[in-house]
Amino acid sequence: MRKMFMGVRLRRLREERKLKQVELASALDISPSYLNQLEQNQRPLTVPVLLKLNAVFGIDVQLFSEDEEARLVTDLREALTDSAEPIALAEIKELAANMPAVGRTLVALHRRQRELSERSEAMAAQLGDDWITPGPARMPFEQVRDFFYARHNHVELLDEAAERIYREAGLSPRSVYAGLIERLRERHGIQIVWSETESAQRRYDHANRTLHLSAHLKQGQQAFQMATQLAFLELKDEIDRLADDAILAGEEARRLARIGLANYFAGALILPYAAFLAAAEEDAYDIERLGRRFGVGFETICHRLSTLQRADARGVPFFFVRVDRAGNISKRQSATDFHFSRVGGSCPLWNVYEAFTQPGRVLTQIAQMPDGRTYLWIARTVGSGNAGYGVPGKTFAVGLGCDIRHASRLIYARGLDLSDPAAATRIGAGCKVCERPACPQRAFPPIGKPIAVDENRRTLVPYSAE
Repeated sequence: MRKMFMGVRLRRLREERKLKQVELASALDISPSYLNQLEQNQRPLTVPVLLKLNAVFGIDVQLFSEDEEARLVTDLREALTDSAEPIALAEIKELAANMPAVGRTLVALHRRQRELSERSEAMAAQLGDDWITPGPARMPFEQVRDFFYARHNHVELLDEAAERIYREAGLSPRSVYAGLIERLRERHGIQIVWSETESAQRRYDHANRTLHLSAHLKQGQQAFQMATQLAFLELKDEIDRLADDAILAGEEARRLARIGLANYFAGALILPYAAFLAAAEEDAYDIERLGRRFGVGFETICHRLSTLQRADARGVPFFFVRVDRAGNISKRQSATDFHFSRVGGSCPLWNVYEAFTQPGRVLTQIAQMPDGRTYLWIARTVGSGNAGYGVPGKTFAVGLGCDIRHASRLIYARGLDLSDPAAATRIGAGCKVCERPACPQRAFPPIGKPIAVDENRRTLVPYSAE
């Protein structure tokens, strides 16, 4: 047992029992001066004193345990994540150790606020945002997500600019890498440096006209980073104008939008719209074949496929999502409407999560939402190996989906009975907003509709949809 200083808790115990120091010292069979030192955190609480507290007052020793304090520290760190100013871990530990009741109150308030926020968002998801009184401003990354969503994940100006530069530089699918190095050198005087120690994927040194790229990136990824830098150099004014949008409130949101727009251009330059759409149609949207044809990875192809919504030349309107093993959605983009939940995670029956059990294999799924709309989903894991011994790698699952009416255009629909309703897996947007009355994977009831307990059978009974 490490030394524990529990002065505040002892004082609180004495105040609750309406005892004087002399009286508490006598009950614990210690001197008043020793108790005073304990209360002033000049002496640590010892095991004999702790056991005496339990024997005399029936105090649960768990209240003075390291585990209890550690749990409170963890809860406080979560609750104070969005505080107005950064709070050091040392201060949080001090609060948990010396004022646990205050700490627990803060945690309870945070949970209540989060619950109310989730209820509001769940109601908005079910009734439409116009029914809900405007709440707190959305986070910058959420504003950027809405910015692209409002454009159906398609930015015509950047697609046209990418095709123009692609022609000017004389690029082709197998010459993009070398061509970008040449354009950066000839037009902008920028040299490329590959670094084994570079922590960032890309770092531009304006003073020395040097672009530093991580040597750990694959060639296609390095080309993407060069194209992103080219966007900031040659399309800065256009990107700034696009980012000056009413949806984006504040400089942080606009800064993230500029990065997102530069990344969009990079994808459009490596995979030029007309040529890529023609190849996608020719290959029946075979993602791995397209990746080999253009020299890029599975995720990059999926991402680009979700942007092909030019008015006079539309591709299949896809939804694109990337998740990690913990269920966090780090990317989600859509050329059309899909039930991406903003509340309480997503559905565990979705095949994007099953992909982790079969790494590297493309999985298909016909999935039906509670409103009856049906989709074809393709999912596969992507990631990078370790940068060195003991260095964790990155693994994600990416999903690409489309409405079932477009599925016949995809190679992944071969062998599937698209017309059979029984072939569809019934998924939802997430447990807290899903209204399916009986789901084998339900984690908790939907907000506002509790699950009852059958007193006769002592089992949980799914709520009635009525």
